[in-house]
Amino acid sequence: MTFKNILFPENVIKDGGLRKENISINKDSTYPMISVITVVLNGEKFLEESIESLHAQKDKNFEHIIVDGGSTDKTLDIIKKFESKIDYWCQVKDKGIYDAFNLGMQLAKGEYICFLNSDDTFTLDAFKILNNYITKYPEKDFIFGSVKKHWGILYGYKPYKIHWSWGFYSSHSTGFFIKTSSAKKVGLYNLKYKYSADYDYFYRMIVKEKLQGIGTKKNELFGIFRRGGFSSKIKFIDHFFEEIQIRLDNKQNKLMVLLIFIYKYIKNFKKL
Repeated sequence: MTFKNILFPENVIKDGGLRKENISINKDSTYPMISVITVVLNGEKFLEESIESLHAQKDKNFEHIIVDGGSTDKTLDIIKKFESKIDYWCQVKDKGIYDAFNLGMQLAKGEYICFLNSDDTFTLDAFKILNNYITKYPEKDFIFGSVKKHWGILYGYKPYKIHWSWGFYSSHSTGFFIKTSSAKKVGLYNLKYKYSADYDYFYRMIVKEKLQGIGTKKNELFGIFRRGGFSSKIKFIDHFFEEIQIRLDNKQNKLMVLLIFIYKYIKNFKKL
């Protein structure tokens, strides 16, 4: 799929926000604008908290885009409650979470893109830390901020590990920020992969396109990743076989892939 910029989607059911009203709020122009994309489906339980964590940032150099996949709970009521702060929101009939990510990226106008899942939150200093890194490392294509997960803090960036492990980065939501110009080199998420399209995206980003990134320190916390999201609902076996397929499709050395398969199969035999 081609990464192209659009103002409004073609398959929209409902939409709204400042962009629809041609209203432009003065942003903090000191730093590059960040396009924050929230994808949601029946997320009434935590969505409001997630939105508030973004708008609590002291650095206001962001736009907020929300893509709803057809919620039937009170999600739209919550979105409309914050409509005066949301740059654009839409309800569409998408083909899943990664299709919604793709739409959000193409709607983005900012110089950087990030994802804020509807059940995750930013820390109060997230954008302050982010802007410090953008200022200090303007040549970097992307930044991985440290993220608190239910069992600990994920931090750092070790790109060499991608050849045998997916544990080389902190988090896709709240922790990953990429230049829009660099994201266009990578392209969109491949909808062939239902469970792990972010792994394929990162493989193309790091190995194929050779984009350069950096990770923040452990105490430079960007967000809180809540238990119970999309990834936690995927069966291990589905995740496992799709991860292997991603490596093969990206033409990774077949012997290396076989060794990874054998190692993970033995290690996680009871889960299969």
